[in-house]
Amino acid sequence: MSFDNLIPAATAFHSATLPLPPPRFRYTPPMPVPRVCVVGSVNMDLVVRTSRLPRPGETVLGSAYRTYPGGKGANQAVAARRMGADVSLIASIGDDSHGQRVRQTLDAEGLNLSGLTIRPGEATGLALITVAEQGENMIVVAPGANANLTPDDVLRASDNIRTADVVLLQLEIPTPCIAAAVAVAHEHRRCVILNAAPARQVPPDLLKQVDVLIVNRAEGARLAGMDLSTEPGRVALRLPELGPHTVVLTLGAQGSVLIQRGRPRRFAAPHVTSVDATGAGDAFCGALAAEWPDAAHAAPRSTEEMRLAERAIICASAAGALATTKPGAIPSLPRRAEVESLTEPLQRAAT
Repeated sequence: MSFDNLIPAATAFHSATLPLPPPRFRYTPPMPVPRVCVVGSVNMDLVVRTSRLPRPGETVLGSAYRTYPGGKGANQAVAARRMGADVSLIASIGDDSHGQRVRQTLDAEGLNLSGLTIRPGEATGLALITVAEQGENMIVVAPGANANLTPDDVLRASDNIRTADVVLLQLEIPTPCIAAAVAVAHEHRRCVILNAAPARQVPPDLLKQVDVLIVNRAEGARLAGMDLSTEPGRVALRLPELGPHTVVLTLGAQGSVLIQRGRPRRFAAPHVTSVDATGAGDAFCGALAAEWPDAAHAAPRSTEEMRLAERAIICASAAGALATTKPGAIPSLPRRAEVESLTEPLQRAAT
């Protein structure tokens, strides 16, 4: 069975049919600023560009390397902030020069850093990234201070979770920290979004507490206990059985799949000229988190919930695509105006 047969495509951005827009002059009250709490990693990225990625055991010559603040937690927090959300970050860094630079960068972006723990004598996380001319990359991460984030660190900053609309997590920090954040979020009925990256197993009880699961093809197959060569449509249909009522399977330039309360829909990715895929997935996740509160507050299984979820996916897809058009992670993350300029014609067509 083909992927297209498993996941139905739809109109415009391959979105389902949406209701007509409201009358032109109807007053629409302003929406409150979404509040996102990110619990995750902070790294310094060392990036080298090469003509192609090396094969196992092979050495290739690259250009001069560049350093960029990064880490999935930091990237996704900045991505959500640039989409207009009020963002707090719970994370751990060292007191080294990398940590100082990262902190300055995050502070300049306007993040709430009251949950950022600085560990004396420890190194900030480090990511070694090789980027090929066509934009593909290979990444190795040395966790550093990220590995020393503790549940107590999370609980000390729990006010950031309690006051958020959405809590966004990844897998570059210890699982007990993720569990602590999810427990606080559930106690206060906050929406939990888990980007299960990098690929590793997640305790089944934890997955059952996730509202929105975001994975790429390899991450999804691993979580589902399926072979990496499995048709992505089958992977996408298997993942809701693990607990989340909403699953987003990202497929790079091939778009993404949204399965919400058992209903699958496929979305195309906008066409862009890619130069560096680093940070694209984080741009997608951060933008989705910034857009998701409206869908999270809509009545379950309603047309409004479906419409708002599809809008969030369209914005996230545009943010992810735009992030590939510039080098680096945080430097490549788009702002809301850029995303809206790409999504506006798609939104019009979808109505």
